[in-house]
Amino acid sequence: MKDKFSVWTIGCQMNVADSERIATALATVGFEESDDIFNSNVSIVNSCVVRQSSEDKVTSKLDQLSKHKHNKNDKEKIIVLMGCMVGPKTDNLEQRFPDVDLFLQPQNYEPLVNLLYEQKGIDKEGCLSNLDIKPRISSFVPVSHGCDKFCSYCIIPYRRGREVSRQIPVIVDEVKKLADNGVKEITLLGQNVDSYGYDFSEDITLADLFEAVHEIDDIKRIRFLTSHPTDMDIRIIESIANLPKVCNSINLPFQSGSNKILETMRRGYSREEYFELIHDIRDRIPNVAMSADVIVGFCGESESDFEDTMDLMQKIKFDKLHTAIYSERKGTIAARKMKDDVHMDDKQRRYKILNDEQEKIQAELNSKYVGEVNNVMIEGLKRGKVFGRNEQDKLIYVDNPNMKEGDMVDVKIDYAGPWAMKGKVISYVNQALL
Repeated sequence: MKDKFSVWTIGCQMNVADSERIATALATVGFEESDDIFNSNVSIVNSCVVRQSSEDKVTSKLDQLSKHKHNKNDKEKIIVLMGCMVGPKTDNLEQRFPDVDLFLQPQNYEPLVNLLYEQKGIDKEGCLSNLDIKPRISSFVPVSHGCDKFCSYCIIPYRRGREVSRQIPVIVDEVKKLADNGVKEITLLGQNVDSYGYDFSEDITLADLFEAVHEIDDIKRIRFLTSHPTDMDIRIIESIANLPKVCNSINLPFQSGSNKILETMRRGYSREEYFELIHDIRDRIPNVAMSADVIVGFCGESESDFEDTMDLMQKIKFDKLHTAIYSERKGTIAARKMKDDVHMDDKQRRYKILNDEQEKIQAELNSKYVGEVNNVMIEGLKRGKVFGRNEQDKLIYVDNPNMKEGDMVDVKIDYAGPWAMKGKVISYVNQALL
């Protein structure tokens, strides 16, 4: 019987990509993936610490695994904690979680491979050589790791380290392998993807990477996450506009509409500069879909500051808005030097006001799609219905139950709500091989 492994993941797309890679590597050398993390031989928890609630969920999962291990008296079971919860020093984590066998920093898979080699005799070289292959229609491809921004509320630079870009030939080779395994859409990932290449001695930017990946025939769509306003330059914008495979969908977090709060957040731009950047993007990419991230209740946020945030989001009208309530993270600049002085009742009230307004905006924007024909890539089933997404990353349900994952179809939209649309398939662009 094969040894089983299970990976439990919380957090951003970078964590999803890391989990996919370690899962692919273990499956390649003979482990069987399981949905049952408690009864697997190797149980991997991929952690996130962006918010306290995320860290609490990780802690709860590890406590459950520890109790299960003791109840079963399973001395052979391996528990692994990976991701942003693991920093350079693990002494404190080892005291908190004595039943965890291994602590892995982000992207550092080799200690697990070495442990499994010692205990299970797995093929080390075979495992490490297959960290970049995940056969699916859409796949994440990390292009850089770490972040140099040091926003005052964020712990990520301290956990994932400084920015390091992967070389274009390495990324292209990985994407070609993914394409050979049936992948049609890739999302290029970085904590700050727009600063890709800044650490190279050569003059290389994300635009150069777009151009290189665009040449791979079997890749039909290219997405990217997550952008930072200070690094979204004109060359990147023009490459999005000019390269057909690069989707006209941009996530550009603004975090606050108040200049006072933007300064204390250490974001590096003003609301006026953000408005100007949005204008430049929409001027060059008329059909672009804009999404953003925003934090409510940051240290010192007054009602006037919150009104500035409301004003910004109402004027720009984002296609999607990811809202979060500020929670203090130990080790950040904000935790060391600022006071979390906004009452939770005010945070929750502002959070609800933002989300209610955003729902109205999305309903208004999506209603304009009714009657239009959109190219949709089928992704699978959701709630028993076939769904896919258009270039603008809109969720679209289709009427044809015979669609297969990877089918590219033209869909005429006949209904649009704030969160999803639906329509009729009117023609096939191409059909996935069965």
